[in-house]
Amino acid sequence: MTKITSIETFDGHGCIVRVTTDDGLVGYGQTAHSEARITGEVLHTLVARNYLGRDPFDVMTLAEECARAEYKYFGSFLFRALAGVDTALWDLVGKARSQPVYQLLGGKFRSSVPVYGSGMRRDTTPEEEVDRMVAAVAEHGFRAVKIKIGERNGRDAESRTGRTWRLVPLLRKELGDDIELSADANGAYSPGQAVRIGRLLEEYDYLHFEEPVPFWEYENTKSVAAALDIPVGLGEQEFSVDTMRRIIQDGTADVIQPDVCYIGGITRARQVADLANLAGLPCVPHSSGRSLTAIFTAHLVTAMPACNLFHEWTIEDASSMRVYEPFPVARNGEVVLSDAPGWGVEIADSVLQRMERRASSL
Repeated sequence: MTKITSIETFDGHGCIVRVTTDDGLVGYGQTAHSEARITGEVLHTLVARNYLGRDPFDVMTLAEECARAEYKYFGSFLFRALAGVDTALWDLVGKARSQPVYQLLGGKFRSSVPVYGSGMRRDTTPEEEVDRMVAAVAEHGFRAVKIKIGERNGRDAESRTGRTWRLVPLLRKELGDDIELSADANGAYSPGQAVRIGRLLEEYDYLHFEEPVPFWEYENTKSVAAALDIPVGLGEQEFSVDTMRRIIQDGTADVIQPDVCYIGGITRARQVADLANLAGLPCVPHSSGRSLTAIFTAHLVTAMPACNLFHEWTIEDASSMRVYEPFPVARNGEVVLSDAPGWGVEIADSVLQRMERRASSL
């Protein structure tokens, strides 16, 4: 039996994970991008011990067993760390079987990934933000874009500045009716104010209203979604598949938005996408940068039937995340994956040598 003998982390801009077996198989993954140093500590302390000496081809079993074994530490950092090893194993298995990960997930449900241009800034004026979106559409052919509105978990504070009230109609005016528009509040509003903003978005025919109230206020999200016609999204911050199941089962939101590296890797993100599919809800994974998470998400979207809307693609400068090649670019509003095995990308040793290495081994 093939055995995992080494799990390495490389902490630089994010935390790259390399898994190696006794017969020389190698796979690369990544933990959740932010707070990589803490996540790497959790990986080596809690996660690695559940994988060393095990068969890497038992990738889904190992993710389940690790989550159950470390139940006393159930939380965001555990699953951010688990994602690093899980994604590395999917790469390893894909390379061993000469198949891209999307084939391992069930095959190519769609030939390309339609993406929306996602702005990450709240410090721009409405005019500046519209100019950025117009430029992104012209350069990449996006057929959809998303803006940030409100103040992150801001208890309605931004409503006094008027930025959102000016930005929402101006974006529609400048981009016209042929571009789909969405807005992300990152928990900016109380329920009543969220409904007011949601009706503004409806007036200008926006596609999707993400996280209108703080994500942990599930009853408030459900009440806002019930009051509005615009679909309300939730799930970006969740690390528990069972919580995602409850969100879906209870009708809390209309769009389900797991982050591959927050939820614990491809194994668990796939479970959420399957739950959404069974419920007849669209799954639009969160993927706000262009680290390896963007590649993981593209494979998930390529394979999963529920991922039928536009998917997130940052318009911000992603040069610091260029730790792998080929580095993807959106063209004609879509991203197309190759048929190369595993994730279909390579990380040069020269890149890893610039990072801080730590290893757990048999």
